Amino acid sequence: MVSMRNIFIVVVLVLLLALPPFLGAAWQNALVNLLIASLFVLAFNLLMGQAGLLSFGHAAYFGIGAFAALHLMIAIEGGFAFPTPLVPLAGAAAGLLLGLFAGYFATMRSGVYFALVTLAIAELFHSLAPQLKGMFGGESGVSSMRMPWSGIIFGSTIEVYYLTLGWVLLCGLGLWAYTRTPFGRLTLALRDNEQRVRFLGYNAHSAKVVVFAISAMTAGIAGSLLAISNETANYSLFASDVSAQVVLHTFVGGSTVFLGPVIGAVAFTLFSFLVSDLTRSWVFYQGLIFVLVMLFVPTGIGGVVQHHIHNRHRLDWPRVWRPYLLALAGGLLLTAGVVFLTETVAVLFGEEYARMRRSTGGGLPDYQLFGSYWHPTGILTWLVPLVLLAGGGAILVGARRRIAVLWEHKGRQVDDTAEPASVRGAI
Repeated sequence: MVSMRNIFIVVVLVLLLALPPFLGAAWQNALVNLLIASLFVLAFNLLMGQAGLLSFGHAAYFGIGAFAALHLMIAIEGGFAFPTPLVPLAGAAAGLLLGLFAGYFATMRSGVYFALVTLAIAELFHSLAPQLKGMFGGESGVSSMRMPWSGIIFGSTIEVYYLTLGWVLLCGLGLWAYTRTPFGRLTLALRDNEQRVRFLGYNAHSAKVVVFAISAMTAGIAGSLLAISNETANYSLFASDVSAQVVLHTFVGGSTVFLGPVIGAVAFTLFSFLVSDLTRSWVFYQGLIFVLVMLFVPTGIGGVVQHHIHNRHRLDWPRVWRPYLLALAGGLLLTAGVVFLTETVAVLFGEEYARMRRSTGGGLPDYQLFGSYWHPTGILTWLVPLVLLAGGGAILVGARRRIAVLWEHKGRQVDDTAEPASVRGAI
């Protein structure tokens, strides 16, 4: 019997293969970035979600993979016979070697000390890269061109998209297969109880180095795909915000689910693509989403989805959809209130409004927002977001209580129908 999960995977694959040719170049480029971000978070989550090692410097392996790919592309331009579709192998090799070296020292420590060592390694590259012009190109970086291969020019975005898709699917399948191997199970054991792994006779340090190297290798492939797409890279790839972005994607998507981080990468990549042109505050919204998810949904979006799938038989869905819909309405009202306040503050403290004040002699002129004019001291200016926030919060709290009651009621029904422990023991 075909499961819903397999049907969903087939539908997604069909869309990824068939839809991009009908999209514009901007959307095709956004999908390329989406795929690269997805591979990067899968590489990071192998270390974080599977092994329980939180890295704050995974940008080092992402960046080194990009520069390795660009140097190989320069050699291909010079006449070196190498297939363009296999250029990411250079990023894989560079990421693997650096991962083995850095992982050997980083994994000597655990917890916050491990995270700080990985951060220091990435910052070391970020500081040295502008000085090593022969390798990293200094301030301007390194550039190259995609060379044709076997009749494929690689001059259009759609050709780059399918090259990226092939590598992402191949690496994603490889990482999933890794989790099903005995060593993949050992990786989970390292996360759950490293002391017991040592007690069983395994070399925990060597195992962590291997996991670290595989994660770095995959991150290097993601970086090389970015280099192929952009045909350039500079030292900013080693910056801390690149490492922070992959951490944000992973935790919002859900590190406990294999494809959970991909959900976060897809959501935030599309969010930045769609919203960055509409407001300068889009980075603030990303940070706010991260904070809210960590406070109220620590398992991430993927964890919530997995919880509902696993417990789908516990709920009376004809009854539960109403409070869920009510919660959605409350969330939308809260979002509208937050956006209204954020954009208002951004306008009032922006340079353009400061110029308007100077032109009016220091007064408080009206400003335009959402197609209407508002006065900074007007009652409606602050009453509208207050009503949205209060109403949305009240609706969301009420819906959350109703949902909790439904889950608790259904849980009691399941417990009542279960056999008592004494009966199970007698059987």
